[in-house]
Amino acid sequence: MTTTDATPLLPAAEADEGGVLGARYRALTLGIVSVVLLLAFEATAVNTAMPVAARELHGLGLYAFAFSGYFTSTLFAMVLAGEWCDRRGPTAPLFGGIGVFAVGLVVAGTADRMWTFVGGRAVQGLGGGLVIVALYVVVGRAYPERLRPAVFAAFAAAWVLPSIVGPLVSGTVTQQLGWRWVFLAVPALVVLPLAVMAPALRRAEHAQPPAAGGALDRTRIGLAAMAACGAGLLQYAGERRDLPALLPLAAGLALLGPAVLRLLPPGTLRSGRGLPTVILLRGVAAGAFIAAESFIPLMMVTERHLSPTLAGLTLTGGGLSWAFGSWLQGRPGAERYREGLIRLGFVLTAVAIAGAALVLWPAAPTWTAAVAWTVGGLGMGVSIASISVLMLKLSPPAAAGANSASLQMSDALGNVLLVGLAGVLFAALGGGSVAGAAAGIGARGAFAVIFAVMTGVALVGAALAGRVRPHPAG
Repeated sequence: MTTTDATPLLPAAEADEGGVLGARYRALTLGIVSVVLLLAFEATAVNTAMPVAARELHGLGLYAFAFSGYFTSTLFAMVLAGEWCDRRGPTAPLFGGIGVFAVGLVVAGTADRMWTFVGGRAVQGLGGGLVIVALYVVVGRAYPERLRPAVFAAFAAAWVLPSIVGPLVSGTVTQQLGWRWVFLAVPALVVLPLAVMAPALRRAEHAQPPAAGGALDRTRIGLAAMAACGAGLLQYAGERRDLPALLPLAAGLALLGPAVLRLLPPGTLRSGRGLPTVILLRGVAAGAFIAAESFIPLMMVTERHLSPTLAGLTLTGGGLSWAFGSWLQGRPGAERYREGLIRLGFVLTAVAIAGAALVLWPAAPTWTAAVAWTVGGLGMGVSIASISVLMLKLSPPAAAGANSASLQMSDALGNVLLVGLAGVLFAALGGGSVAGAAAGIGARGAFAVIFAVMTGVALVGAALAGRVRPHPAG
């Protein structure tokens, strides 16, 4: 695999002028960061409102599927977005994804049963998958290599404000107006990103049209549909956990396995050196962290009897430290330490997940989880941004969209499998029967097992970090 940079949309003689907020890049940077801000606010708000929504819809046993359903649909959307971006440019998938994302919020906010709510989250995932891949393609094609770490740091910084005010706003709205307004109010925010970035993005794309052109690769899109269906069947089988569930389990494996092998770069699942391991580690990092994070608010509500607002605030430090960690990896001179930064990030994530589980011990103060998650956010900021920088560095121009899609697909697949596994463990060990103060030993044990498993997954990522360095001849 060549290490040629993605071709910038702007003339080469002008590409190195100014920073990400210089005159040449300011409008584009503010626009794409506004999109990330929207996604970040939605994520922090949903984490806070989800325990209440699941209980009011009598779907606590399906709690994890409201998260994994989102990531399942992104498996399809990300591959579609990669093909679309490489051949037609990122503008249409980016704007279309924002619109679909808003529709999903409305469906979830008006749901009268848990499965409808899960369906709305799946629609959100379709939009989110289109958006995130298109954003990566914009970064790879519109910015020179020296500015990309700063752009990814800006993405992480966009999580700061939602991390601070998101739980407060969401918790207040949930308690005063109801959880539905947490979803129904967010679509109004799509107007700002569209207005800010549209002119700058269209001008940049017009300056140099996409190089690939032609029709979309229907084979890859079909494989993406197979992967999404397979992941959905696996989740359904995990939710049932009975003898008839063996049939969807087998069908899910038959669909997901071959599709993933053909969609991800060769050698990804065996951690081949260079790009394959970079792609793999994205899924390992995201899956372990998100699976644990998804259950922290529920754990704080049911085990420590916190309000939704305070439970959501437990995650605030993680958002702030994530931005700081991403900023650190973008400092001058950090490039030579990419491998070490990724390993450090995984170790910090493992420490954080294990530390958050300490609140299951009654003698531990409730703020233990907040401190632990601040450590975890730092680790994720360092590792995720470094992984993104390496992916673009190892991608030739014509493959920027496909490799960005592979990176995001690995992210989504890690979330689907590990959040889904967490959901199965939670229900199988008695967590699904949690109702307010009636959280028994089964629920506490379910939380403990989930955090122990995800700690182990993060440590596996740390062990594999040394393989991100390609062979000398690669």
